[in-house]
Amino acid sequence: LSSVGLSTSYAAAHEAIDYQKVLQEERAWAGVSSKTLRVGDVVWSYSEGGDRSKPTILLIHGLGNSRDTWNDVAHELTRHYHVIMPDLPFAGSTQVPTNFDISVPNVTEQLRRFIEAARIQNNLNVVGHSLGGSIAMFYASQYPFDTQSLFLLSSGGVFKSNNTNYLKNPIYLKQLLVTQAGDLNFVMKKVMYNPPFTPSMINNEREKMLISKAQDTKKVIDQIDALNKLYTTSSFATMVRNIEAPTLIMWGKQDQIVNVEVAQELKSMIKHSQTPIILDRVGHMPLLEAPDKVVDAYLSFLDKVQAQKSALNDPKIL
Repeated sequence: LSSVGLSTSYAAAHEAIDYQKVLQEERAWAGVSSKTLRVGDVVWSYSEGGDRSKPTILLIHGLGNSRDTWNDVAHELTRHYHVIMPDLPFAGSTQVPTNFDISVPNVTEQLRRFIEAARIQNNLNVVGHSLGGSIAMFYASQYPFDTQSLFLLSSGGVFKSNNTNYLKNPIYLKQLLVTQAGDLNFVMKKVMYNPPFTPSMINNEREKMLISKAQDTKKVIDQIDALNKLYTTSSFATMVRNIEAPTLIMWGKQDQIVNVEVAQELKSMIKHSQTPIILDRVGHMPLLEAPDKVVDAYLSFLDKVQAQKSALNDPKIL
């Protein structure tokens, strides 16, 4: 190797090491630590933090994301609650066998097994963003007595009021695949109204990770397309109407992936849903674009949920 080649390799190695260090520092700042848990054929990678004696918040990430997408939000939540953020079977560091079924119904079932193995099924508050919102709704519908509350951010699904190509035909989501250098900047402009500043070195490393996961992400998009063929808007609504948990809905007004009108449609379907919170000048990623607003609204909502639960359990009231 020439000295130029050695220098390039050395720099590349240090960039990778620095990025892993950045992730570790982000997690420490968020008040979580990285853990693994084998459940059947799945080796889950997840972050956990906060007081385990407190109610648990499960944060479910979306397509093309990982548990670390939640770090800004977790920073505040871990001060008040027990928080768990898993990498889903198609993302991050979670390991699954070849040809693993990554359909939304199966991922939901695998998530339930993880929840039981982690012993967090009691007093569980479920949060889902984008595709994670679809999974969160399936979970809350199937396990109504274990879901204390539900928080949906720019949630995916099969809706009547959708008017974006990404919802009408999920194959369009393949336009958001990061398969080569430069793709990430294009994607960020699509999914966020005003992307927060990120140093170029960090963006480059994130882009490399997304490129390495591109084939897995493509398989997930195929499963979203399959979900759209399996469910009609009517049958999907039937599933959503089974949700019993108090529900908070939040959307970015400028969401180009799942249009904001869907928030009101979800409100009309979920029995115990509050009026949706719509964030102006925010796109599809409120958890990155406006984490403070997300946290403030969610903590306020959880306070109400806990107060209602305490009132129901008070023998003086019964």
